[in-house]
Amino acid sequence: MAKPHLTYKEALDYIYSFTDYEKQSAYRYAPEHFDLGRMERLTALLDHPQYRFKAIHIAGTKGKGSTAAMIASILRAAGYKTGLYTSPHLHTFRERIQLDGQLISEEAVADLIERLQPLVSQVKDLTTFEIMTALAFLYFAEERADLAVLEVGMGGRLDATNIVTPLVAVITSLSYDHTLYLGSTLPLIAREKAGIIKDGAVVVSAPQSPEAMAVIEETCQEKGALLFRVGEQWTWQDGEANLEGQSFTIHLNNPSRHVLRGAQQASEGGQGSAAPIVHPWYDFFSHKARKSRYWIPLLGEHQLANATTAVTVAELLPGLGVHISEKAVAQGLRQVRWPGRLEVLSRAPFLVVDGAHNADSAHKLAAALRNYFQYEHLILIFGASLDKDVNGMLRELLPVVHRVIVTQAQHPRATEAQSLREELLARGYEPLFSHNVAEALDCTLRLAQEQDLICATGSLFVVAEVREAWARRQGVELMERDP
Repeated sequence: MAKPHLTYKEALDYIYSFTDYEKQSAYRYAPEHFDLGRMERLTALLDHPQYRFKAIHIAGTKGKGSTAAMIASILRAAGYKTGLYTSPHLHTFRERIQLDGQLISEEAVADLIERLQPLVSQVKDLTTFEIMTALAFLYFAEERADLAVLEVGMGGRLDATNIVTPLVAVITSLSYDHTLYLGSTLPLIAREKAGIIKDGAVVVSAPQSPEAMAVIEETCQEKGALLFRVGEQWTWQDGEANLEGQSFTIHLNNPSRHVLRGAQQASEGGQGSAAPIVHPWYDFFSHKARKSRYWIPLLGEHQLANATTAVTVAELLPGLGVHISEKAVAQGLRQVRWPGRLEVLSRAPFLVVDGAHNADSAHKLAAALRNYFQYEHLILIFGASLDKDVNGMLRELLPVVHRVIVTQAQHPRATEAQSLREELLARGYEPLFSHNVAEALDCTLRLAQEQDLICATGSLFVVAEVREAWARRQGVELMERDP
């Protein structure tokens, strides 16, 4: 790689100079703004890098990042050169694009952007996320990744990542989020997420509400896709847990008896029009119930659903030409790292950060705090983005909270702390408040006793700033941080 003329900071400035929907709070989610044709034209100029590696594509409301990280860790443990593309990032853009667990280098970002610039100028109206995605695809292709695990940015149908034809399409837990853009009902949201399902695809779905699952099943039937349901064919049972992680057992319940009701209907002359597709992975199953025990360094019942989804993908991959041993599955799960999700930063008092940012994830967070921790009082540091269900999150969190301090991240989409304060006052709570996350942490640490628990949540941007502020308090600068 020749040394680029651009600096890393100049490359980032260039990327962010385009329309950046991650920093906008209101826009229309429609083809005139999210046009896959732009991505197709740009990647054509790059000689279609997305076809030069095998992909696993993941959409969902919650758990898609954790599930992506687990699948990537399993693939690395199996000896495959593995890319991982996720969003947003906590501290540095480089977190979004990883190869074999290593962040893309600053030099590689600068080099790739320098080469992309003349091509970007040939495609009108590209967005920041589209350029990021093209950069990731090109990086994985040129570094000769065997596989890449790709997390959808938002939605699925119109997402920039949706120009790939993956080995497996994964849909994690669906709930209400981005309702202004994706729809105000679960079927509408599910329709957008199911947009990643291609003709003849192999699809894995995490447990869903009946109305969301009905949409996924209908889409698979229309596409002649094979659908595997976590919670039916693969189930889990929790085991021992502590603040280091948790063990669990996954049961395989003879998938040949359950496989894709929709595809069976299509082959029998039902509504589906696609011809039935037979995949050789049937040979890799014993057709007898079996169980396997695993451990993950992540907390929360919801992570067991995510882990079972990741294991299901790993179980299917051998039938698609990617050999994964049972040892690699266990090793990959044990070694996964995904910061900012029920992450314990200190223990006296407890300081926990979690990226919950809708009502469903706040409900799961409240349950996990009760289940995993023993504490006297729970003090909440809370901030949110403008398009989030603040009412829903507070409804779930306030019953378990002793004190609240509201704050706002240094991000264009952050809800003002004063607005959050007024919301709490209307509910009969008198919160403390600070316009600065680091100051909010300082204030909370002064209030807390050793036997208390502090939890910072509501936004990954708040989580990132708490992690940075805590590192500074320990006299440590986070090494991976953008200038």
